[in-house]
Amino acid sequence: MQNKSSTVVVLGTGGTIAGTAPSGAGDSSYVAAQLSVAELLAGVPELVAAAQGAEIDAEQVAQIDSKDMSWSVWARLLDRLKHHLSRPEVLGVVITHGTDTLEETAYFLHRVLQTTKPVVLTAAMRPATSTEADGPRHLCQSVQVVVEGGWAGVAVVLQSEVHDASTIRKMYPRALRAFASGDVGPLAVLENGVWCWRRALLAADPLVPWDEGTPWPWVEVLHSHAGARAEAVSSWCAAGVQGLVVVATGNGTVHHELETALRQAQAAGVVVWRCTRCPQGGLEPDSLGWSPASHLPPAQTRIALMLNLISK
Repeated sequence: MQNKSSTVVVLGTGGTIAGTAPSGAGDSSYVAAQLSVAELLAGVPELVAAAQGAEIDAEQVAQIDSKDMSWSVWARLLDRLKHHLSRPEVLGVVITHGTDTLEETAYFLHRVLQTTKPVVLTAAMRPATSTEADGPRHLCQSVQVVVEGGWAGVAVVLQSEVHDASTIRKMYPRALRAFASGDVGPLAVLENGVWCWRRALLAADPLVPWDEGTPWPWVEVLHSHAGARAEAVSSWCAAGVQGLVVVATGNGTVHHELETALRQAQAAGVVVWRCTRCPQGGLEPDSLGWSPASHLPPAQTRIALMLNLISK
């Protein structure tokens, strides 16, 4: 049982977990980010038991549909995380988030936040007004994982599983079990009310010093596919793009027309990285020197390249 001087902080950013649908309407009619984080927590009385005697503080950082996530929201979120994690009584922080860009925010925080405490992101596939809402259960499980502690870093809690921030992927657009961690699997699973840890968090990638005053480099994502054309590369280069992520076919192959344009972009000083469009597995480093290869999916590869450009 935690002492009542211990605290878990819940930071709200909106998302489906805080969404509502009109009375009598189906879940698909919901609008995201309608309930404040205080209203959301008030609707989950089970949190008291999950907190095991710890107090729960709530703060609204943003109120958005996560498809509209922005650098300014990330800056605000990072600032509030640093503030609350520095409080001696705080055991850790739970962040309520939308599912669309959850893996991007999780990976961003994984790369820029230095913490000796747990930080958990959670979300929902159904709105808060659903008769079968999944958000309350995810909130309780997230608070429980923070209170029980024993680990530090950034993770995601969904569907009775804990996932590493650097491996979590949204695999399905509508299924309740929408997220997975590919080949490595979850960090922990809830079995008979007990969290069973299967492995430790993966070794952290190098931390990048980043704050609100750090400008974001311009990086775009493009796909290699049958009949790929090169005009987009030329247009972005002419407009001053600093980095390009090409989502390659198979084991990093790129359509010949696109490859020619990307080599020209590299010669002009644009940094080009590759990842694969295959949903499982990742690319090995390229021994041929064509361009760096990422084991991450496209959205996270883009963030990694941005942070790489910042740190240089």
